[in-house]
Order: sequence, then C-alpha cells, then structure tokens
Amino acid sequence: MAIYFSRLAACGSYLPVRSVKNSELIQFPAAAIPLIAEKTGVRERRFAAPSEVTSDLGVRAAELCLSRAGVPAEEVEGIILATSSPDRSMPATATRVQHLLGARRAFAFDVNAVCSGAVFALHLADGLIRAGLNDKILVVAAEIYSRILNPKDFSTYPYFGDGAGAVLLTRSTEVEGPQIMATVLGSDGAGADLIQVPAGGSMLPFGEGVNPLLRYFTMNGRAVFEFAARKGAEVIQQTLQAAKIDKERISHVVVHQANINIVNRIADNSGIPRSKFFVNLDQFGNTAAASVLIALDGLLAKGETRAGSLVLIVAFGGGLSWGCSLVRL
Repeated sequence: MAIYFSRLAACGSYLPVRSVKNSELIQFPAAAIPLIAEKTGVRERRFAAPSEVTSDLGVRAAELCLSRAGVPAEEVEGIILATSSPDRSMPATATRVQHLLGARRAFAFDVNAVCSGAVFALHLADGLIRAGLNDKILVVAAEIYSRILNPKDFSTYPYFGDGAGAVLLTRSTEVEGPQIMATVLGSDGAGADLIQVPAGGSMLPFGEGVNPLLRYFTMNGRAVFEFAARKGAEVIQQTLQAAKIDKERISHVVVHQANINIVNRIADNSGIPRSKFFVNLDQFGNTAAASVLIALDGLLAKGETRAGSLVLIVAFGGGLSWGCSLVRL
C-alpha cells in the first residue's frame, strides 16, 4: 500500500497597493504615534482598495502560487480558505475564489480559526492528501481587517493590515523528500471572548438597540500577549517532539506576525535563536490568518532557504487557537 506525503509545491502572496505609514494615522494624538513601532514593531500596513473584497485578495495570491507551480487551475481538486473577515457570512468566501480562478473541479470551503487559520487549513489539506483522497489542494488565507476595525481605537486599528497568501500542496511518495512532517493544533474555548467581533452573529444579531461599535474587532491585548508568548513556544516544542527533530536542525521559523515582542518572547522561550525568526510585520502589520503564508512567501523570496531546509510555521489567535507545522522544503 502506497504511503503519501503532501509537498509544498509553490507559494504566492498579494498585498494591496495602498501603504499606510504610522505618520498617516492622524486621527490619533501625535505623541502616541511613536508608540506603535516601539510597542509592536509595526511601521506601516497595506489597506485594500474600496473595490477589493477578501476573495479578490485571495485570488491574486492563488494565481501567483499556481503560476509558480506551473499548475493550471483546472487541476486543483480542493480550495481551503482561512479567513475571519469573509466577503459575507454566507456563502463561503472560498467559493468565489474557486469561481474566479476557474478551478471547476475543486471543492471549496472556509476555515475560521482567526490568526491560526492558515495552519489549521494546511493540516486539513495535508490529511486529505496523506489519506490518498486528493492530489492537489490549494490553501489560501486572506483578510481585510481594515473593514472590521474601529478607526478611532488605538488599541487595535494601528496594528492590523490586509493581505493574502497561498500554498499549493501536491501528493508525493518520497519519504525523504519535501513534505509537511508534523502538525500540532490546539484550542481553548475558555478564552473565546478575548478576541472577538461581538455583534453580527446569532449571539448578538444586528438590529435596533445594538451599539454600532459592537461590529468592530476587539481584543484583550495583555491577556492575548501572555497567551501567545506561552503557547507559541509550547507548540513548537510539541511539534518538534512529534517529528523527532532537534531544535538545532531548524533553519527558519515563520511565526504569526502579531507583535515583535511576542516574536522575540517565543524565540527566547523556545531556545531557537531570534535570527532564525522571519519578520515582516514592520511592513505589513498583523494580517491575521494571512500572516504566516505571506511571511512564508517572503522567506522563500529571499533565497536563503535550500532543498531540505526545515521550517516551522507557527500561529496563534482567537478561539483561543494555536498551531504549528514543520515543513521540509
């Protein structure tokens, strides 16, 4: 009986054209602007154009990914899209991506694990390929957080951006070849209220008497910081144990680009040098589920990886949720 593995065939990303620097956030006091970079490392972010929706960003990233892989959309068998800022509450944003790509053979559905969504989607795709059910699955993560943030809320608005990333996974039988080697996921619903958009669902539908500010994203920053720093390091250790790999063999770590201080804390707690952690949050801010796929594409574009490099992809976010995948390139 054949043993299958999922191989990362190609990556792609898309960042909207409009770049917004910290100095442009004039709705906030001038004295507060330097704190954005000092406390989080974010110096600018991309915001989608008024005509762009989440699926548009996803399509652009997916098109680049498929072009790099040399795989026509007609050969894609599945599209799993991670987002917490979908086009609409229904149908799945992935279905519009499927249509615009022309991937007529592909099933398509969304995953919402907030900022951990891309790792959750990768694990689902990996499982389908390992089970022998599919040959080619496209994982897309796309977000437009600029539409769900309160422009006057200094605790959230300056730190997020819009963007999309994509990865094509294909079936392989090479035991020692490129593959997703291990993934560990976790959730803790006791922290579900720490990161949320309060209104708009069945718990609090929009309607008369509902505070319009409840349509915006909210976050308990201090609690989330401590959770992310702790769980990020823990899930790295668990993933290395599952793969029976020593941390010294890791070439690069692509971690959710939430806050430079969280990234550094995870590095220190995991015992992996900070120099191995890829960082682009200074340019793009926190792009939620899209963050790790945009960062992975950025890492590969630098040309510092090689065949056989071991890369950890680490994410954490609302739910609470967390996940880590170990990938051999």
